[in-house]
Amino acid sequence: MEIRELNENDLESLLELYVQLDPDNKNYSIQKMKILWKEIASNKNIRYFGAVEDDKVVSTCYCVIIPNLTKEGRPVCFIENVVTNEQSRNRGLGRKVIEKAVETAEANNCYKVILQSGSARKQAHEFYRNLGFDDTTKIAFDMRL
Repeated sequence: MEIRELNENDLESLLELYVQLDPDNKNYSIQKMKILWKEIASNKNIRYFGAVEDDKVVSTCYCVIIPNLTKEGRPVCFIENVVTNEQSRNRGLGRKVIEKAVETAEANNCYKVILQSGSARKQAHEFYRNLGFDDTTKIAFDMRL
């Protein structure tokens, strides 16, 4: 098992894992995703992390470091798309990939890390609380387009 930053060679496996996050994710074009990956890889503020076993991504998250004009110019880290393969859960892999994202936030002098989760994912919410995330300081809103 290797916990590391993901690269283009991990893309197909990552996309397969994203189907477990949301079944609608199965409707992707690999050619389109490869083009998008090149754009993502060229942005130093976007980082994908994964637990990789036998050349398959079994747990992942990504983070974005967002420049910020408040808090003395310290950036914000946003973590998204956290998912662990159903057969690989309860092994601490989700914790490890999120910890890599938090380490990245610390290395970039971020003043906070934001992580959103689907409102119905109660078990995931408890997991995030156990990692130190606080769900009482802010209320998140989103607008689906």
